[in-house]
Amino acid sequence: MSQINFNLNHVKTLDKLLLTIPGVKSGKMFGYPAYYCQGKLFACVYEVGVGVKIPETFAQQLLKRTYIVAFQPLGRPKMREWVQINHQNSSDYQKDLPIFKEAIRFAGK
Repeated sequence: MSQINFNLNHVKTLDKLLLTIPGVKSGKMFGYPAYYCQGKLFACVYEVGVGVKIPETFAQQLLKRTYIVAFQPLGRPKMREWVQINHQNSSDYQKDLPIFKEAIRFAGK
């Protein structure tokens, strides 16, 4: 089994950013810190970044940004509705709040 690897500073930043939003709860996904809305997973801290589930068309647009890549946890094939946002500085996730809010909206469908 592979070692669970994630940035604890990302978790601290995302807790402050996301857990103030009504309906958002923290949890785990395969041992990684994760965020749920209405019981549905919408984001998880994974290795150097954060995986986020969003509509496929929005994901395609976001993949044009240099700091966003296809989310492939545990070596899985690309998932069309998931991207991974990679920031070295955890506080940079604050500027991605619109992406997280879209993920929350999408999870609530």
